[in-house]
Amino acid sequence: MTQDAQNRAGLAILSIMVAMLAISLNDMLIKQLSGGYALHQIVFARSAIGIGLSLVLVHFEGGFHMLKTRQPGLHLLRGVLIVVSNMTFFVALAALPLAEATALFFVAPLFITLLSIPLLGEKVGPMRLGAVAVGFVGVVIMQRPWASSETLEVSRLVLLLPVVAAVTYALNQIVTRRLGLTAKASVLSVYIQAMFVVVSLGFFAVAGDGRFVGPDTSTSLTFLLRAWVWPAPGDEWVFIALGLNSAVIGYCLSQAYRLGDAATVAPFEYVLLPMAVFWGVVIFGELPAWEVWLGIALILAAGLFVFLREQQKARAVRKGYGLRR
Repeated sequence: MTQDAQNRAGLAILSIMVAMLAISLNDMLIKQLSGGYALHQIVFARSAIGIGLSLVLVHFEGGFHMLKTRQPGLHLLRGVLIVVSNMTFFVALAALPLAEATALFFVAPLFITLLSIPLLGEKVGPMRLGAVAVGFVGVVIMQRPWASSETLEVSRLVLLLPVVAAVTYALNQIVTRRLGLTAKASVLSVYIQAMFVVVSLGFFAVAGDGRFVGPDTSTSLTFLLRAWVWPAPGDEWVFIALGLNSAVIGYCLSQAYRLGDAATVAPFEYVLLPMAVFWGVVIFGELPAWEVWLGIALILAAGLFVFLREQQKARAVRKGYGLRR
């Protein structure tokens, strides 16, 4: 590996670590606001602020002419995927403990590993595929298939929402890798923020007056469809913090997958798991159930194995011999 490639990989890892810290703060703040505000109002506020900051980064990275693209279809697809991923995850977050929702979402790096085979042409052997299977077992355990609907605190649909978010997130990162060959991270961030603004305004036009929320509406749907309200004193600073944080997330995620290959970057996303547990316990008093702890352990072990196996293979290739995977 050349010095330049090593530097790019190191910067990619640093970018994903910063992104995970920002995401953990984002999820914690959104969960705090979920009891009194509409999701599309929160998304609009943070994206409107985030797009302004992202445009500043575009200016310093080369100028606004970089916003022109020859791949509008891929940018649109990426925007749709990340919006679906975020919205489904946040809707689940209103009803699920923070650590549980985050742990269920962490099937995403496993999907990235699988999808990198047909979409990026990466080679993934039987040992890494076995580790991915172990991670999926952890997700199944957290779904509690042995429990009846009456004993679950939330519906099975809500439990599946973070998994849906994970699939669309994985697809988004694969698309980002393709776009990142020509587009700057700041440009990718602007397109994403713009998509969030458009979608949130669409929700406002349809449901911004709260017409679809009734006394029997579930917690998740209430969060998605309740009326917009003016922020309570003090909450405006939370909205501003979310906007600033949104710019950091969009830029760092895009930068990470521009500079590093999916197999190298994705495992570092697992640092979000202990962060989610920390915020869940400290801020919300949510101690994960045993199923969540077991699921986290299996997913974390699978992700670390995949990462270490990839590093072992890379060292073997540099020394001039192959390694069965």
